[in-house]
Amino acid sequence: MSNPIEQAQSREWFYAYELPDGSTTPTYHGVDIQAIHDTRWQMLQDCLAQDIGPEWNGLSVVDLASHQGWFAWNMARSGFSPVLGIDARQQHVDDSRLIAEIYGYDLLTFQQGDVHQQGPEQPGRFDVVLMLGLLYHLEDPVGALRVCRSLCKNICIIETQVVPGMTGYVDYGSYEFVRPLKGSFGIVDETEETHGPEASITGVCLVPSLDALMWLLRKVGFSSARVLQPPPDAYEQLRYHKRVMVAARV
Repeated sequence: MSNPIEQAQSREWFYAYELPDGSTTPTYHGVDIQAIHDTRWQMLQDCLAQDIGPEWNGLSVVDLASHQGWFAWNMARSGFSPVLGIDARQQHVDDSRLIAEIYGYDLLTFQQGDVHQQGPEQPGRFDVVLMLGLLYHLEDPVGALRVCRSLCKNICIIETQVVPGMTGYVDYGSYEFVRPLKGSFGIVDETEETHGPEASITGVCLVPSLDALMWLLRKVGFSSARVLQPPPDAYEQLRYHKRVMVAARV
């Protein structure tokens, strides 16, 4: 039977993992997509250094929709522990566990699960909650934000696509009873793509505007939230505000 590094090298990955022997895992996409992962990680590190400080050892993390575990792995090797990754697809969990085995990170674990089924009783509460690249694939993004708040002891970092906002007022049953809009959602159809490893599980996706996301974070119980500024060399969607990364505090 091949060793874990040989197993990793024998398949294609979404992430270009740097393996202990100096090799890099082959990917099933062009190299350009790595730029979005690198930008997210740079912004995440900068945010954590500013909000938590330079000492990360012993702080717990849950990574919701951890995919093949790249961000959870980076958190673990930066000193966070324990680090738990949760993903809806069992294949992603298996891939992530292989990476944890290769690096011998005993406190980096992964499990299969639906984001909407997580809570403070199980798997618990964490110093840092990550939800990167998930919110815009969900048909219940508000419920997912409530889960984030219930799991979070300190800071939650969310990265998502956003749609153009809608402002103004709407007659709410009568022209004499008017309500202000707090943001908007765009509906994206992924119903023909649910087999894909990066697509929605249900296929119905409600993508928030930035105004909607920021308003919702306060309404689900976070005390504050701010938009993180991308670096000058950021991945183009983050640089041009088609995606955002937001840090919400308890």
